[in-house]
Amino acid sequence: MNKIYPSIFLCICWLLWDATQAQNLHGSLKDSQRQPIIGANIFWLNTSVGTVTTETGEFSISKSSQSNQLVISAVGFLSDTLVIAESQHHIEITLKSETSTIQTVEVKANSSFKDKDNAMLNEFISRKELTKAACCNLSESFETNASVDVSYQDAVTGSKQIKMLGLDGSYVLINAENMPFVRGLASTYGLNFIPGTWIQSIDLVKGAGSVVNGYESMSGQINVELMKPDAEEKLLLNAYLNHFGRVEGNAVARKKLNDKWSTNILAHASTLQNKVDLNNDGFVDMPLYTQYNVMNRWKRSSEKMMNQFGVKFLSDVRRAGQNSFFEANPSTFAYGTNMNTQRVEFFAKNAILYPKKPYQGLGLVSSAILHTQDGFLGNNVYKGTQKTLYNNLIYQNILGNTNHSYKLGISHLLDSYDESFADSTFRRNENVLGAFVEYTYTHAKKFTLVAGNRIDKHNLFGWQYTPRLHLKYDITENTLLRLSAGRGFRVPNPIAENFGFLVNNRKIFGEMLQPEVSWNFGVSLQKEFDILERKASLVIDFFHTNFTNQMVVDMDRSATEIYFTNLNGKSFANSFQTELSYSPMAGLETKVAYKLYDVQSTLAGRLQERPFISRNRFFVNASYTTRRSGLQFDATVKWNGRQRLPLSHNPLEAQNDRFSPSFATLNAQVSKNIGKKWEVYLGGENLTNFRQLNPIESADNPQNPHFDASMIWGPVVGRMIYSGVRVKFK
Repeated sequence: MNKIYPSIFLCICWLLWDATQAQNLHGSLKDSQRQPIIGANIFWLNTSVGTVTTETGEFSISKSSQSNQLVISAVGFLSDTLVIAESQHHIEITLKSETSTIQTVEVKANSSFKDKDNAMLNEFISRKELTKAACCNLSESFETNASVDVSYQDAVTGSKQIKMLGLDGSYVLINAENMPFVRGLASTYGLNFIPGTWIQSIDLVKGAGSVVNGYESMSGQINVELMKPDAEEKLLLNAYLNHFGRVEGNAVARKKLNDKWSTNILAHASTLQNKVDLNNDGFVDMPLYTQYNVMNRWKRSSEKMMNQFGVKFLSDVRRAGQNSFFEANPSTFAYGTNMNTQRVEFFAKNAILYPKKPYQGLGLVSSAILHTQDGFLGNNVYKGTQKTLYNNLIYQNILGNTNHSYKLGISHLLDSYDESFADSTFRRNENVLGAFVEYTYTHAKKFTLVAGNRIDKHNLFGWQYTPRLHLKYDITENTLLRLSAGRGFRVPNPIAENFGFLVNNRKIFGEMLQPEVSWNFGVSLQKEFDILERKASLVIDFFHTNFTNQMVVDMDRSATEIYFTNLNGKSFANSFQTELSYSPMAGLETKVAYKLYDVQSTLAGRLQERPFISRNRFFVNASYTTRRSGLQFDATVKWNGRQRLPLSHNPLEAQNDRFSPSFATLNAQVSKNIGKKWEVYLGGENLTNFRQLNPIESADNPQNPHFDASMIWGPVVGRMIYSGVRVKFK
């Protein structure tokens, strides 16, 4: 890592020097109601130099030596032309609406962007970005995102996991509408439980995050916003089919009942019943499953009150294993897995509004969850039940003026776990009462400070203090520097969070686990500039996560055993990422990213690289939309460097560290709009057809002590082709 810091320092120095040389005009565009105007055209008269306003109504354009007259035009507004002096570097513009009535205005904005106003490194992913890939569920929603890595946990069960900052998804606080979602027992398959068609947007924060949402975020926060009852579409339909036989159908329907009440229903059904064994090892490459998912939400809006409440139901049944396991009369020696998940969730969001004081508000977010899953892995029976009750009361206001604002509140979390695997039983009841305050200070739109503190009383582990600090300084209007620091705390669930490591014949050893505690520190630099008079954005970030205690999954101590223990030594993760976004021509968006991970833990008595993590990763994404034909082309290339593998059952390799080879994958999709309602798409995943050969050790004899399906470092399934259709009724 000593070679990394000089490189980061040189990059920062270059960017700071370049920022002082920038000769750009920056500004904001709003309507007469002081609302931002999105997608407006800004250009110098009689030149080809132009830009468009962002989702916050802001823009940046290079000054032109050919003209000093700036033209501003937007659909539904009267155009304007302004004379800009050489000394001007910032301008605020207000456009008046046209006198004629416009029934419908279609606004096109960036599909994803880094929020310049947020003190945290926050990335917004819109529905437009999600449609660039199949995006059948939440785990597939990050295929075009460079910050999140998605992979399979093993070669049998089909469970997926994400990684952020080089750490497992269990260290990311994943919420749905700011309510707990992928946590506890849902860690096993929870990423498959939110259909992509249901998703309206995703907010992704790297680092410690906000204390308002709790104390469990260690490497980041992900909040998924679902389709609302007052969404633009009255009916949204989606059908999907891939050549392996996976079939999906989605429907989102909403109804406005009167001026205050509206409701919507979100429905999903998917199944795969075709046995696929491409490598002929006797095991199906993907589990056979059937999932039903439905949600009903109600919303009431008035001038001083907003209420939402609803219910979700989920049924997910998965079976996997040897081909002989699916026969009418399977052999008693056939290896198979089965998991039946049932989930019911009630939720409510209530807020008191102050129309004359939009900065003031009081809100209560509540949810109640009953999650059960039972089945078996080979000869080991698994049963789990989780009951969760969550309440978060938040009050926000200002101190004197809007430069000083704060949020404060209290939260209550009640978790009941009853989990058993083989001859081990895990039961606990958590009762956590917490209080928090978060203060935000802004100065002249150049400096922002967010300081948060929360204190929680845990019935099992006593008082827990969680401080968080975020700083943002606008060096120039297009060059932002961020710093962050914060503590994280969570109670691990060893079985549910590590299901993929149990698909083998290793003996399990464990000890009484303590809560995991970490400190996260981050620095990032965000810069927007022009390349050949076209907009570009560069983000460089570095995060360090240090654990004072951690649940360690040790597969290096023995080739035939697995240990779940508390950290006895050091554990840390360093993450460096640089990402360049650039639009070289109208309709074409590109993203290029490089990531370097240095993740080490004390395993088998010595500090070493954690297994199954690529130290080096490259990412390239391109999206091109034609102007008139309604065609959109998307492609994503990912290159993964080698990964260290833990001790294998293979006696010839048991005494040495092994490394997987590097590999690359290509995903691509073409979509076509037919009129205003229909959209068809055709795509492929892993078009390079790269597969990990023989991913299951001793696949021919699962009763053998050497049987192991957990040594997964690459794709198990090869090339996959899919097609689908979307229909929107507005």
